[in-house]
Amino acid sequence: MFMKKFYFALAIIFSMAFNTNAQTGTWSGFIENQGHALKLQFNISDGGCTLDVPQQRALGIPTLMEKQDGGKIIFKIPNLGIVVDGTYDGEKISGTFTQHSTTCPLTLKQNKRPQTPVGPFPYTCEDVEFTNGDAILSGTLTLPEKYTKETPVVIMITGSGLQDRDETLYSHKPFAVIADYLARNGIASLRYDDRGFAKSTGSKSYTIDDSKNDALAGIQLLRKRFSHVGIVGHSEGGTIALMIAAEGKADFIVSMAGMAISGKETLLVQNRHALLNMGFDKNTVDTYITALSEAFTQAATTGAMNIDVEKYELPAGLKQNLRLVASSLTPNLKSLITLDISGILSQINCPVLALNGKSDTQVDADKNISLLQRNIKNGICTTTIYSKLNHLFQHCESGEIDEYEAIEETISPEVLEDIVQWMKKDTGFFSE
Repeated sequence: MFMKKFYFALAIIFSMAFNTNAQTGTWSGFIENQGHALKLQFNISDGGCTLDVPQQRALGIPTLMEKQDGGKIIFKIPNLGIVVDGTYDGEKISGTFTQHSTTCPLTLKQNKRPQTPVGPFPYTCEDVEFTNGDAILSGTLTLPEKYTKETPVVIMITGSGLQDRDETLYSHKPFAVIADYLARNGIASLRYDDRGFAKSTGSKSYTIDDSKNDALAGIQLLRKRFSHVGIVGHSEGGTIALMIAAEGKADFIVSMAGMAISGKETLLVQNRHALLNMGFDKNTVDTYITALSEAFTQAATTGAMNIDVEKYELPAGLKQNLRLVASSLTPNLKSLITLDISGILSQINCPVLALNGKSDTQVDADKNISLLQRNIKNGICTTTIYSKLNHLFQHCESGEIDEYEAIEETISPEVLEDIVQWMKKDTGFFSE
């Protein structure tokens, strides 16, 4: 859950269209950018593609991709004059990266992570669809051996931005890993592509309430087949899990790095950390955060971010970044800025497991866990803060975003075990 910022020369905006093919997975390669190697990672799934640019801290950017005869694969960025023209030879995608008159070679190779599940599996998977308004959500229902109506099931809700059903990021597929582990321990799950992405339809101009209602539609689908329906939500998905629990529409929830403090505070904390980490002095950071806070307040009250950046004593680059932020107010960002669930936490009556990583630089563990502990009724909320785990629940050194891609672990095995053991012990939905 973080804002995408572009501090390098390669600012990228993509549209999305893709068909199922053998290249499903994550493909990475390097281009030359002003004398430096810039890494590009294309996450290709059945029905969609996103781009990660680690050095720019840009994740999950929707990508337009075309397939042609002879293994030809083309990525296009029309508004920036960018074309990636490649050919797939069964092992790699080789070709060129072009922006306007500048061209350089680009070779993409597939990344694989050791925890990504590989068949054959001791469980079954079903392709399912459910609807919310005009959005058709496409997902995978994973069913343990000998499952029954009494088998506990969870719906999995992704973090912010457009995500596929596996929550693919930097070739990691955390939701696939979680679904596999749950199924091997007798728990069913439903994971789905976000609206407007991969195989799901619907507008990409959405709010957090839209995402919540999509999840509620999935819960309705599950209640037709299962008696005990819970939620596993990550990041923004963890926040949505808490919102649904407060409405009394989940039997139990697991919030993984969910935000309990306000969206505005979360974004300001994230930006402060990022700027300090980039080496800006405290006074400059304080000034930038003051300006950003003013912009967010305007967004909440007037629906626009029309701030006079020239009244703030800031470096030219940060002034330009403020202008970019001010011109990028999407419905989703506005809903995040105005979100504050602290007032509804006391309405939660179902079992809650809230997990955070101490090294998380995107959702502050102490701030959010302490708020949950103060506001959710005694006896129903179990909380854990893991030392040396980041926002993705990987064992890490710094917890910074640009570290995610270098870590081979997708999710800590301890976290997976704790989720299952809590479900078996505290939900009351497992028969001995």
